[in-house]
Amino acid sequence: MMAAERAAAINTLEAYRRDLEDFADFLASQGLALHGADSQALRDYLTDLKDRGMAARTAARHLSTLRQFHKFLFLEGVRPDDPSAVLDSPRLGAPLPKYLSEDEVERLLAAAHARPGADGLRAAALLELLYASGLRVSELVELPLSAAGRDGPSLLVRGKGSKERLVPLGQPARDALTAWRAARRPKASPYLFPGRGGSGHFTRSGMFRLLSELALAAGIDRRRVSPHVLRHSFASHLLAHGADLRSLQQMLGHADIATTQIYTHVLDERLKGLVNSHHPLAKISKS
Repeated sequence: MMAAERAAAINTLEAYRRDLEDFADFLASQGLALHGADSQALRDYLTDLKDRGMAARTAARHLSTLRQFHKFLFLEGVRPDDPSAVLDSPRLGAPLPKYLSEDEVERLLAAAHARPGADGLRAAALLELLYASGLRVSELVELPLSAAGRDGPSLLVRGKGSKERLVPLGQPARDALTAWRAARRPKASPYLFPGRGGSGHFTRSGMFRLLSELALAAGIDRRRVSPHVLRHSFASHLLAHGADLRSLQQMLGHADIATTQIYTHVLDERLKGLVNSHHPLAKISKS
């Protein structure tokens, strides 16, 4: 159902699979079948997750999986009720997205451009593209060659749910892509960033390794750098320089603007700066 009706991404399907397998193992230890749990069994499982030291946000994701699974069983007539309907969600805080400063991103880009040969051109293109577009790592490594036209001003991205969106590209990213196209091998590959593995394209794990190496070269703690941190940096820096949330939502490929609103902390800081700089009462208080 998740694959056929909702067009969930492979990584999403794998996450649901892992969650349900973990739930099935817990139920088996209680002598219960996967489709036979009642509300108390679900509560016991959530307590077990907490006892294992699982963060509230991760536990909430497990609960979301269980809710969708049991709603599916109920709608398909596999069971007469939905035991997850009475469960409360774990209380979540509102953690701010982790992102790098503009100076740190510049150092990462410089480290990528300093790499020699074709690997350096690929590293520069990957990083320039990631920071210029805010793509998810899976979207980046799976880009088809046709996604980026010759020196085109935008990138055609197929995101979650197979939805397509156009993301504008700045000149540095376009220049890096042009240089990489000239060195790209094998030429016959349908992917913008070919790879040697079974997928045929550069991998997620390869991207994580590359960023780790670039962080080391740039003098940045490797634990602070990841593809998603670069995505957060793209969004945070755009807002800090005047972009609006609705445009950012479209570029990030968020279905709901509520997801984009995690970046309003940047708007809050910018608005505070505007008030402190331009409001007449603020000027009086300073004098």
